[in-house]
Amino acid sequence: MTTLYVSHPASFDHEVPEGHPERPARMRAVERALEDERFAGLVRASAPKAEIEAVTLAHPRAYVDALVAAVPEHGMVGIDSDTILSAGSLEATLRAVGGGMHAVDAVVGGGCRNAFVAMRPPGHHAERTRSMGFCLFNHAAIAARHARQKHGAERVALVDWDVHHGNGSQDIFWDDATVLYCSTHQMPLYPGTGASSERGEKDTIVNVPLRPNDDGEVFREAFETGILPRLERFRPDVIVISAGFDAHRLDPLANLRLEAEDFGWATRRLMDVADRCAGGRIVSILEGGYSLEGLGKSVAAHVDALMGR
Repeated sequence: MTTLYVSHPASFDHEVPEGHPERPARMRAVERALEDERFAGLVRASAPKAEIEAVTLAHPRAYVDALVAAVPEHGMVGIDSDTILSAGSLEATLRAVGGGMHAVDAVVGGGCRNAFVAMRPPGHHAERTRSMGFCLFNHAAIAARHARQKHGAERVALVDWDVHHGNGSQDIFWDDATVLYCSTHQMPLYPGTGASSERGEKDTIVNVPLRPNDDGEVFREAFETGILPRLERFRPDVIVISAGFDAHRLDPLANLRLEAEDFGWATRRLMDVADRCAGGRIVSILEGGYSLEGLGKSVAAHVDALMGR
């Protein structure tokens, strides 16, 4: 069984203003990291472009249509001060959606052990009816719903270790007993959600906030005590990871002090749970990470772990 890597050049065509942290150079940093010869065994695939209807697994059709209509033919427009639409944004985000769905098909269908989808823009801040925080559609949420709708997964866990709380994923799954959403994140920090008291209508939201300057030791303890026991009790059929790497100590947008190997450790711990509960099935989807050096090193550690190292 192998690890699938899904990406597409359309990620470079989502343009942002000069100086914006969520820039195309992020994808080049990921590509460079995975050019190392130790990743020669990855199965590499191009992300297919999802149909618009697929996006409605997580977002109402009216919202989807409004965002599509807002995409400019040329140049850029701002949804808010952080979130940008350019002429290439729609294809980029639809291929991110399609990449996540393709990874679910490959992993749940048995073709690959696990998968990493590296696309931009990120998605976990996109709520049911609101784009924000660099995010247009919520790719990880759509992948989780796809696992249920197409493959009959009864329970899906979405684990989010991005340094910013995934308010969009929490919003989408707030009243969904079939999806367990678990997040570690810095607090206080954008977007201001993610208190441990936010548990969802079905008690399937698990927030484990960290404090500024917390390091890998604190992160690992939080993961061991706050996240993993809930996963074990939930016994998911599939685990989806919102894999943001902006908790790395070099990241300019936050104040946690994780090292690349902390992400490798967390990956291996989730793989242990997946082996016991989910037939090893993990689909990881890139979210944040704005230090190019930190992103590259962290992605390499993450994919190393997925490949069994």
